[in-house]
Amino acid sequence: MTESLNRPIRVLVAKVGLDGHDRGAKIIASSLRDAGMEVIYTGLRQTPEMVVNTALQEDVDAIGVSILSGAHMTVFPKIIHFMKEKGLTDVLVTGGGIIPDDDMKTLHDLGVGKLFQPGTNTGEIVSYIKKWVSENRKF
Repeated sequence: MTESLNRPIRVLVAKVGLDGHDRGAKIIASSLRDAGMEVIYTGLRQTPEMVVNTALQEDVDAIGVSILSGAHMTVFPKIIHFMKEKGLTDVLVTGGGIIPDDDMKTLHDLGVGKLFQPGTNTGEIVSYIKKWVSENRKF
């Protein structure tokens, strides 16, 4: 995968809103780094617009949002909105947390990629991002 891009996959890992639980985000960031990806971690308490602006500035291939606060039905649609507004049409938006299956389907219909539950094997997340980027990024 890296050879076709001529650089590592770049992933922005974000924590949006007042959710202060960042252990999972840090574990995912570390796993992605171990898999050879370049990871930009935003830290806590970002707004959807801040996340999208950082994604644009850092020229990322994917945005991964960790959300445990229950605000996923607000956060993800706002991120999608700002991405469309800024022309980020070929960047993956994925994430994880405690998100009910029905909400996952609704978010997927809005343009959010696969969402992962707590306890998902990190290798599954790495594989998903690599596959999505290789099939969807336009250079």
